[in-house]
Amino acid sequence: MRKRIKLVAGIIAIVAIVLFYINRSVSITSIELSSPGNVAMNEAIKIVLDKEEKVYVRYWKDSSSEKLRTPLTEKAKEHDIRLLLLEPNTVYHFQVIVDKLFDISSKEMTFRTREQSPWLIHQWVREDQPHDAAALDNGMVMLCNARLPGYIAMVDGKGAVRWYWQIDDIGVRAATLTPRGTILAMLRPPMRDVIDDTPKEEADSLRQMEKPIRRGALGFAGGTAVAEIDLTGKVLWRINMDTVDGGKHKIIHHDVRMADNGNIVVLTRNQKAFDMSKIGGSGIDTLGGDGILVMDNKGNKIWEWDVWNEWDTEQDPFLKAFAYDRFHMNSLNFDKDSNYLVSVAIEDQIWKVNKETGKIMWKLGKNGNFAMDSAYHFSFQHSVHINPYGDLMVFDNSLWKKLSGAVSFQLDTVKWTATPKIHAMLPPSKYTSRMGSAYVLPNENLLQCSSKTGAVMVTDQKGKILWQLNCYFVPYRAEYIPGTVWSRYLLKE
Repeated sequence: MRKRIKLVAGIIAIVAIVLFYINRSVSITSIELSSPGNVAMNEAIKIVLDKEEKVYVRYWKDSSSEKLRTPLTEKAKEHDIRLLLLEPNTVYHFQVIVDKLFDISSKEMTFRTREQSPWLIHQWVREDQPHDAAALDNGMVMLCNARLPGYIAMVDGKGAVRWYWQIDDIGVRAATLTPRGTILAMLRPPMRDVIDDTPKEEADSLRQMEKPIRRGALGFAGGTAVAEIDLTGKVLWRINMDTVDGGKHKIIHHDVRMADNGNIVVLTRNQKAFDMSKIGGSGIDTLGGDGILVMDNKGNKIWEWDVWNEWDTEQDPFLKAFAYDRFHMNSLNFDKDSNYLVSVAIEDQIWKVNKETGKIMWKLGKNGNFAMDSAYHFSFQHSVHINPYGDLMVFDNSLWKKLSGAVSFQLDTVKWTATPKIHAMLPPSKYTSRMGSAYVLPNENLLQCSSKTGAVMVTDQKGKILWQLNCYFVPYRAEYIPGTVWSRYLLKE
């Protein structure tokens, strides 16, 4: 019996020694820290092992009991790990953990993040304005600066910039979260936008829409490049539009989106030579219109659509007045069936365009295909999309009513009716004649952007302001970044 016990104990000891040896047969060769782009909220840790293993980093703020960790890496000798959403000028503790049967931990080390960049120190959220951070539902607001340097910033409910990406040679007009959790950015040469939108008389508003600047291809919100950026700030690719399709499509007009299959869909400025004498004018002139271009992330054209192929120019009573920007399509998105939704500002309509045939399937709005209460007609609208309730939603600039805000409609394509659902107008002081956006948050509040006043607000579905952010630049739109997108980069222990 004793011999048997000794034998078992011996076997256990041998197994334990073997397991210990196997577990400890890897060592950490080096650990290096850096701050990519000198961003205060982002720390890079390069870890080198003497053999391939999986690792993660555990980290926590000085004097904090809450510990965070990065997701487990794939097996490799070298690992580049990013710590995101850090606080500026703050001491953090960290350990590198090698994932084994018995984890191997480095010693506890510390680092201090850099001080915040001075141009990001701004009173984004003020105590004398609505500032209930909980109204933002634990998410952040993504904003873009179209001047130099161009940048994308994410601001939390307390008014702190938690994420930042900068590009030095060009501005960032707009950005959106892609289906794969990255950021798609529309880049453009810097132009000056002004925070000032004093309501104008109707005649003045019409003159604004006929400004000579619209003769140019770039217009008010044209982009010349598009890029995809991951949440570590790495540029995955960039396409300069003058290289696409032989330089035919040099300008993105207002919007860029990524389809579920990864294709890039952009609005373009499409021009058409036309004999104006056919409609009472004189001579050949160049009409300004819009189109849709689909390409892969290498800039190879897959499909295109030109509005002029679907438009009877000779029967258009407004062609002379708006010849250089006839439609002003300012927003692009996908319907539930993946066909395209475009906001046609000059027509005060939303169009649905078939993604294969290019045919206009229907028009919503004034003089459209749906019966709707004229009290809910929108004008010069932006940010068309299908909201979480399955309804079509836009930001109604209300160029004629001078009262802007979020509106949505339940569409019945059998009875051809549009039933108003959300109608959340902002106060008159937040009227914006151009740009803007509105989205439903996970907690059913609304994120609304009044671009020309520099205000981004969370409201309830009646338009009551619960939280307000103040920009020192004109935000083309403001998009919501939910807390769930960070699960690929950080976890709570």
